[in-house]
Amino acid sequence: MEYLSSRPQRKSWIQRILWPFALIRIDYLLFLILIMGKLIYLHSNLHVQNIDMNTLDKVTALGSVLLASFWTLWLPRRGRIAALIILDVLLSFLMFADLVYFRYFQDFITIPVLMQAGQVESLGGSIRELIHTSDIWLFADWIVLLGAAIYLLVRRIQRRNSYRSQAYTAGGTNYSSSRGRRVITRLIQGAVIFALGWVLTFAPIKYATSTWAVGLFVGNWWNMSLYNVTGLLGFHGYDVYRYAQDHWGNGNQLSAQATDEVKDWFDEKQKNRAQKGDDALFGAYKGSNVIAIQGEAFMNFVIGKKFNGQEITPNINRLMKSSMYYSQYYHQTGQGRTSDADMASNASLHPLPTGSVFTRYADHEYDTLPQILKKQGYGSYVFHAYEPSFWNRSVMYQNMGYDHFYSKDDFTIDEPLGWSLGDKSFFRQSVEKMSAEKQPFYSFLITLSSHHPFTLPASVQELDMGDLTGTTFGDYIQSLHYVDAALGEMEQDMKKAGLWDNTILLFYGDHDDSLKDKAPMEEFLGKPLTDLDMEQLMNQVPMLIHLPDGKHAGTYDIPAGQLDMTPSILHLLGVEASPYYLMGNDMFDTKEKKLVVLRTGAFTDGKVFYIPSADGIFEHGTAYDMKTREETDVERARDSYDEAQKRLNISDELITHDLIRQFHKEKAAQ
Repeated sequence: MEYLSSRPQRKSWIQRILWPFALIRIDYLLFLILIMGKLIYLHSNLHVQNIDMNTLDKVTALGSVLLASFWTLWLPRRGRIAALIILDVLLSFLMFADLVYFRYFQDFITIPVLMQAGQVESLGGSIRELIHTSDIWLFADWIVLLGAAIYLLVRRIQRRNSYRSQAYTAGGTNYSSSRGRRVITRLIQGAVIFALGWVLTFAPIKYATSTWAVGLFVGNWWNMSLYNVTGLLGFHGYDVYRYAQDHWGNGNQLSAQATDEVKDWFDEKQKNRAQKGDDALFGAYKGSNVIAIQGEAFMNFVIGKKFNGQEITPNINRLMKSSMYYSQYYHQTGQGRTSDADMASNASLHPLPTGSVFTRYADHEYDTLPQILKKQGYGSYVFHAYEPSFWNRSVMYQNMGYDHFYSKDDFTIDEPLGWSLGDKSFFRQSVEKMSAEKQPFYSFLITLSSHHPFTLPASVQELDMGDLTGTTFGDYIQSLHYVDAALGEMEQDMKKAGLWDNTILLFYGDHDDSLKDKAPMEEFLGKPLTDLDMEQLMNQVPMLIHLPDGKHAGTYDIPAGQLDMTPSILHLLGVEASPYYLMGNDMFDTKEKKLVVLRTGAFTDGKVFYIPSADGIFEHGTAYDMKTREETDVERARDSYDEAQKRLNISDELITHDLIRQFHKEKAAQ
C-alpha cells in the first residue's frame, strides 16, 4: 500500500507537454517500420523507368501509412495490437496482389479490377509464374508479430490484473483517474498522428501537382504516374475516391457542354468518312463472309523471322503473298487485355484507363460490327472455347448483338491444351459450325493456345530453341509456331468447306506477351534494341487481311490499330460507317489522317512516335523521328498529342456516360 499512498514525483514542464506521446508503444513503431520496408521492397521490384523512390516519396509513403493506421491508437492496447496485426496482414496481401498483378499488366489493382476478381482463379498457372520466391519477405514478419502479440497480450493482462487489484484495494479512485487519462491520451495521440500523416502525405503531393505534375489528377492516362506522386497506399486511396465519385458523386454526371463536345467530335468524324465510289475497294467484296481471328498474345516481331534456321510462322509467311499485311498495326489495350482488344476491334472505341468495359459497362449501348452487319442481313457468331462468364462475355456478347456465342460447352475437348482446347481442334470445330450457318455471316474467333504461361506439351513443340529452350520466352515462341500451324490447317478446312473463296479472313494479335526482358528478345532478333524498338515491339501485333480473290496483296507500312478494324471491314463490304459512333480510322481511306493512339498516351502518325513520361507532362515525353529513328524536338508531336488526349477523353466519356444510347434517342426523335 506504500506505493499507492505515496505522492507522485512532480513532472517537469517538458514532461507535461510530451506526456500524450508516452504511450506510443514499440508495437506501433514496429508496424510503421515493417510496412515502410515492404513498400520499399515492392517499389524495388517494379523496375519502372524514370520512377525512383526518392526521399520525398518515402515521406509521402510514411504519411499514407500514418493515415491508414492512426485510428489504431484510439484503441486500448490489446485492441491496438490486434488491429495492427490485422492491418499488417491486409496491407501485405494488398502489396503482394499489386506486385503480382503489375508483373503481368504493368499496372496496379483498382476497384474496377476487383469487380472482375472472379477471373483470378482461372488465371491459374499464369499467376504461379508471376510469383517470385523473394516475395516471401512480404509475409516474413507474421511469425514474429504473432509471437510478439501473444507475449505482449499476456504481459498486459497480467500487469492490468495486478494494477486493478492494487487500485481497488485502495478504493478504486486511482484506477478510475488513470483510465480516464489513458483514454484522453489515446485520443490526442491518434489526432496528432492523423494530422502528421495528413501533412506528410498531402504536402509533397501538393508540391508535385503545383510544379512538375500539374494536371496529374485531370484526365490521368496511366496509374503509374499517379503512383509516382501518391505512393501505393495513396494511389489506392485516390482510386476508392475516384470510383465513389464516378458512381455516386458529381463525377457520374457529364455537363451539357462536355456532352456537346463529344457529339461535335463524332459529327465531324462521321462527316469525313469515305463515301461510296471514293475508291475501288469500297463495296468491292459486298456480301462476303467475314471471319476475324484474334490471336492470344500474338506479337508482330516473329512474322517472317527464323530462329536456328527455322521459320516461326511459315503459314502466315505464305499467306502474306496473297494477303494485305499491315506491318505497323498496334494493339490499343489497357487493363482489360483480351477483352479490350475485342472491344477496340468490334466497337472501335478505346478501352478504359482502369478495368474492362466488358465488366464495368456491359449494359451500355455501343455500335458494334455484329450489330451493324446484322442490319445488312448477316448472321453473327463468336467462338471461344472457354468459360462463357470469363470477362463477362455471356452478358457482353448478347449486348453486342451476336446471334450465338459458342463457348467451352459447345466444343468437344478432344485436344486438351493449355487453358482449354488446342487451337487446331478449336479452328476445325469452329469451321464445321460456321459451315452449317446461313451465309453471309460474321464470325469472331478468340484463340487460347498462346496464352501466358505458354507451356505446351513436348509432343506439340516442333522448334529447336537452343539456349532459349525451357525459358518462358522460348515457350512463347513455341506456342506461336503451334498457332501458326493451326491457322494453316484452318485454311485447308475452309477450302474443303467451300468458304475460302467467298470469305474475308482477318488475323491479328490481341496484346503483348507481358515479357518485358530485353535480353531474350535481342537474342532472338540478333541485334540490340533501343527504347523506341522496345516500345514498338511491345505494342505491334500482326494484321493479315486475305480477300476472297487474293487481290491487293502486299505489305502496308501505314500506321493502324485495332480501333480501325470495324470501319475498314465496313469499307470492304460497302457499308456506310458515317451513321455510327466509331472512333477508329478507315485503313483504306487514303485521305484520312492515320493517327494511332495507345491507351498509355503514346501515339504515332507515321512521321513521329511519341512516348509519354511517367509524370504525364508533355514536355517530359520523348518524340522520335520515324525515318531516322532518332530523338527529335518534342514540339513536333504537340498537335497530335493534343488530339490523342482528346480522343482518349472523348472515348472514356462516351462509354462511361452511355452517350451512344443518348445520341441514338436524340436522332430517333428528330
